[in-house]
Amino acid sequence: MEHPLGIDTSILDRARRTATSDADWAVFRERAEREIPRLAALFERVYGDDDAVRQHLEALLVELAESWQRRPADLKALDAHREAEPHWFQSNRMLGGVAYVDRYAGDLEGVRARIPYFRELGLTYLHLMPLFLAPEPNSDGGYAVSSYREVNPALGDMAQLTQLAADLRANGIALVVDFIFNHTSNEHEWAQRALAGEEEFEDYYWIFPDRTMPERYEETVREIFPDDHPGSFVPMPDGSGRWVWATFHSFQWDLNYANPGVFRAMAGEMLFLANQGIDVLRMDAVAFIWKKLGTTCESLPEAHLLLQAFNAVCRIAAPALIFKSEAIVHPDQVVEYISPGECQISYNPLQMALIWNSLATRDARLLQQALDLRHNLPAGTAWVNYVRSHDDIGWTFADEDAAELGINGFEHRRFLNNFYVGRFPGSFARGIPFQDNPKTGDCRISGATASLTGLEAGDPGAIDRIVLAHSIALSTGGLPLIYLGDEVGQTNDYSYRDDPGKADDSRWSGRPLYPAEKYAQRHDPTSNAGRLYTMLTALIELRRRTPELAGGTLIGFDAKNPHVLGYQRPGVFEGVATRILCFANMADEPETVAALTLSGQPPTATDLITGERRSLRTDLTIPEHGIVWMRVVDDPAYASAIDGAALGGAH
Repeated sequence: MEHPLGIDTSILDRARRTATSDADWAVFRERAEREIPRLAALFERVYGDDDAVRQHLEALLVELAESWQRRPADLKALDAHREAEPHWFQSNRMLGGVAYVDRYAGDLEGVRARIPYFRELGLTYLHLMPLFLAPEPNSDGGYAVSSYREVNPALGDMAQLTQLAADLRANGIALVVDFIFNHTSNEHEWAQRALAGEEEFEDYYWIFPDRTMPERYEETVREIFPDDHPGSFVPMPDGSGRWVWATFHSFQWDLNYANPGVFRAMAGEMLFLANQGIDVLRMDAVAFIWKKLGTTCESLPEAHLLLQAFNAVCRIAAPALIFKSEAIVHPDQVVEYISPGECQISYNPLQMALIWNSLATRDARLLQQALDLRHNLPAGTAWVNYVRSHDDIGWTFADEDAAELGINGFEHRRFLNNFYVGRFPGSFARGIPFQDNPKTGDCRISGATASLTGLEAGDPGAIDRIVLAHSIALSTGGLPLIYLGDEVGQTNDYSYRDDPGKADDSRWSGRPLYPAEKYAQRHDPTSNAGRLYTMLTALIELRRRTPELAGGTLIGFDAKNPHVLGYQRPGVFEGVATRILCFANMADEPETVAALTLSGQPPTATDLITGERRSLRTDLTIPEHGIVWMRVVDDPAYASAIDGAALGGAH
């Protein structure tokens, strides 16, 4: 069959191995015939329709056939299972954890040894931060990749990563790794061959003979890390006078996706990782992958087309694999990357930032606005909701959203920065500034959750704030993600200041070593770690028993109280249509949701946290930093039966 660009799919049969059964080949050919029209059309839109483009696409298709035939049988079975259940990641039983291998477990074998704990916590998704070969000592936390097929030797090797993926899969845990596909390190083989003057690999990067074109691009491109280097280009280290595009750090060279050979090469690296058993690729810096003179070179249409093309590649050769987008851009642009055909899941940076805003201001209105207007996603996709990541906190809310509430975005960001680095009187936070720019007032915040919520400072509300923040990630819909160690109250690690390779990067304060003492205390109710762990794991277990918290549909609920966040999660329980009505009190004192505000609800509801029956005809008082999850049944004929089922498993 002929497709766009004149592609004849019979070329696939040339790649068939004699050992491949007719049944297996039929499965592959069916997927290929379904996806090749989309892939070919995307190639044509991005690269044009000349013979060279067609040859690249034909070569790519052969490479897909070869990769699929190398795919282990158990992963092919997983492909079939996830094609039958494409929304597996939307389950209310999903719980994510994220950690650096070396900081949390020493090495890959150490991660394997922690699998029993992951099961205890309830993890079904484990994101291991960049673990590939990278330059030392400056590697941007592993985001400067020197080889996508080699593990950092200090952590283990690829065989150990493959075995870890299998062991996690056997324990119901999906493995997530970063796919740093905007750039490589300057030590990558491709970069070294470009440096040596090999024309093929010079075309893998944006290399210019002098400053003429870089200066033209820099007229419209913003600086990301001005402390590392001004502009977006750095001189090639060979003294030739050439310049190479480096959006982030000087040792991270941007790949040139205008060259279809780069797409093919990166597709090969992606499928190699998929065949090791990786379940999810976090697509790093997705907004930056396409460059066009006269633009910001961020979130251009071609970036989306390339993601869709990578997605089509995976649907052919590794359909169990899904993508997670990482786009710290305007909220309107974040959602543009999320679709079944692009990135199926995405970080929710707006919700994360506004949780911290609400804790500082004790005001829920900006977060309420975001849930009301910006939360719901296309079918077949999900947010990854998190309290904090390995990175800094940036205040990503839209100024126009803030203005609707009478808030000046610029001044409000300055307040938040001052609050979280302890410059604001009465602040409970012990954050550290990152990329602080006194001239512009711009700043981002580093630090561990416990330090940012007041536990390091000894504030009595700290533990409740931590639980409150995580309860929102657990209940708003999507896949909740915990930075491992936060569940036992790990605090800032200031030792990074003594390491020359890390001293200038305050983000390392929020990446502490495994807090062994706190984990040892997690079952001790008299310790802070024990109190926190008990409260969080109770909510995690409750979520697992609450099917209405699956999926992502959310309906806002105006609590008529600026301190109280409200939302509803519609669903089905015991075959009956129900809703989970959630409230979160951001204030430092009890707050009330008036009976009049609740008057549109049924007379009573079941409090899922306490197991009690609550009247909704009286004022609802929520303790300071308190949360309420209530099951509401609109049909009174079913209310008592639902109550009995709910109370049978109440906390």
